[in-house]
Amino acid sequence: MIRLIKKGLMFGNLVHISSPALVERYNRALQHLAGKTTALTDFHIDISGYSPEVGIELEDELYLNPNGVNRQFILLTTEQKRAPLLNVKFSTSRDILREFIEMNEAQLFALTATDAVAGELVNSVIKLTTPRDLLNLRKIEIEADTAGGTLRKAQQLAGMVEQFKSEEDAWFDDVLIAKMIETAKETGDVTRNPVRLRHTAFEQRNFWTAHFDGLYLFPDLDHPAVICMGDRPDDMPIKYVFDPSQRNQIAKFLGLNGLVETIIEARGVNSAAILQQKMDFLTVDAAADAGVDLTGLDRGDMRRLARNHSDRLPDAYHGLARLLRWAKDGGPWPRITSDHPAYFYTLRATNTPNRDLVNMLLAELAPLDPRQVFICHKELFYRTYATWPEAKKAYVADFLAREYQVDKAGARAALFGHEPDMSGNDRISEDIIARVGPWGAVGRS
Repeated sequence: MIRLIKKGLMFGNLVHISSPALVERYNRALQHLAGKTTALTDFHIDISGYSPEVGIELEDELYLNPNGVNRQFILLTTEQKRAPLLNVKFSTSRDILREFIEMNEAQLFALTATDAVAGELVNSVIKLTTPRDLLNLRKIEIEADTAGGTLRKAQQLAGMVEQFKSEEDAWFDDVLIAKMIETAKETGDVTRNPVRLRHTAFEQRNFWTAHFDGLYLFPDLDHPAVICMGDRPDDMPIKYVFDPSQRNQIAKFLGLNGLVETIIEARGVNSAAILQQKMDFLTVDAAADAGVDLTGLDRGDMRRLARNHSDRLPDAYHGLARLLRWAKDGGPWPRITSDHPAYFYTLRATNTPNRDLVNMLLAELAPLDPRQVFICHKELFYRTYATWPEAKKAYVADFLAREYQVDKAGARAALFGHEPDMSGNDRISEDIIARVGPWGAVGRS
């Protein structure tokens, strides 16, 4: 994974923590949440405050995410909103954290000026025992306070102020007045500057989870369904539960809900260029398996590779080739049904609130397009990257650094329509390259 880190394709835009004050605040928050501390004097954190270096030190990649359900977080700076989320277990977690930070940015900025804010994404499930439990995760509430309890004390002070105002003999209550003065030293004047966080409840409707080998849950659609990447659960209270082998049923589900469109019919895209690039990736996959050197390939080299390894090219390649001939040369319209291996390579999500989730699903159904997998499903990308031949690793990493990193927003817009910046400006610190080392584990996006 060192190649990905050096090219800014992994651990990009983490926040570097090195000042003794911030390290001390982090440790107080970590002790408060998990009963642990770190001996490291500098490290990097994601949007939730998770640090890959601390995870190694503690030998626990889920030290801020017990059971992978109720993710805890430590905020040292509001700049964490630009960072990615590592060890993703739910597709909605980063969006919830980012929206929470943005909606409370002024308050969080003031609170983190003197202390760390520690909290948790809370739902009604403590531990998942069956896939059925996932459907209970409909509402996520954020509970947060500083490690020193500033918000709790501010609430207490507000209550004492109200008591002081409403009780007739409060002026003579020396104990109450003394408590108010002492608490105000920590919270400030809550009557003029009330300290409270808002927008702390979020609906979790349709989402992906890494649990149970990966599940896409769409309960909030006109035609609901669950799509599982592993064994099909038999206890889901949703009528339609599909696995990747049921291509016709998945295609029908996507179509009935208006979730997808073909690349050919999508407006404002160079469909021929997108199809050609997908074919190139399929060619590279076949050539890499044959042990071919993929360094410095140009368009002519790619055509020669396709000719020389035509017997190795998958059926998906030939289906895309027929579609490309139609798009470029007006050839006969190819009938590519959902049974065809090329079918899901020809789709992208329509512009609905479920767009990112659907593009994530399509990436998993068309796994030989590493660009789409990297953009839409980094968990899957890092997991499959580790299994590739070195030649393919080098080619894909060079391609992504050259063609995607230089203009991420433009590339996403060209492929999928307008896309929000999902990862921020991927800055990579050289020292994390040296200390993180060649990661062998998966699940970091």
